[in-house]
Amino acid sequence: MRRLPLVAVPAVVILVAAAGLDLASARPAGASAAQGFRRYEWEPNVPYDGKFTFARIRYTVYGRSGWEFDYPAMERHLMTMLQEITELHPHRSGSNIHTFDDPELLKYPIAYLSEPGYWYPSDSEVEGLRTYLAKGGFLIVDDFMLNEWYNFERQMLRVLPDARIEPLPLAHPVFDSFFRIESLDMPYPSRPSLRAEFLGIHEDNDPGKRLMVVINYNNDIGDYMEWSDRNFWPVNITNDAYKFAINYIMYGLTH
Repeated sequence: MRRLPLVAVPAVVILVAAAGLDLASARPAGASAAQGFRRYEWEPNVPYDGKFTFARIRYTVYGRSGWEFDYPAMERHLMTMLQEITELHPHRSGSNIHTFDDPELLKYPIAYLSEPGYWYPSDSEVEGLRTYLAKGGFLIVDDFMLNEWYNFERQMLRVLPDARIEPLPLAHPVFDSFFRIESLDMPYPSRPSLRAEFLGIHEDNDPGKRLMVVINYNNDIGDYMEWSDRNFWPVNITNDAYKFAINYIMYGLTH
């Protein structure tokens, strides 16, 4: 994959806003940006054809919504970025929606889990995620903070009982898989006093082996990307969110 200079990203963010991605008409807003979500219509999955397709995880929610936050705007914007600055030619309409126990998920190397503070997987979903990771799948975990950590950790240890969830250093290959990330200092969108933590789970708990799960704690890169067509969040931080997301995808596709 070609590596572009970092200065290319601000121009591409402008393209996202100007290249026909009018989410106001595509999906009417159901709430303000400050409330963190839009009304959405669940689009049908595209059939597998070998092209890169973003896969979002659906789960049963107790008491509130969560798994579909930022859908489908985040995926549309991110896929536009991938189309513009990489050699990938992804499906750009949004993402496929799968549960962890859906056998179809195994066709897609990258999966995205949002709001894991409210994720209560069934036994079959636990087994499905374990199988997905063992077969080479790469999981991106995003959009949770503070005490929401405890539920995520509890559920993740059901999947991988011996897993060690450890901070990722700036020197980790995931931060140099396409863009060279210069800093891990990033604020949570609606609470700038919270600073992001980037953690991971490696195969066999060995940092020298494949990273299977990347965890954005006290962070929500999906929200930054969702609203990038509205200039709601600062451009420099929005650009950083895209850099992290693209690096995750490139890492997951090459490891």
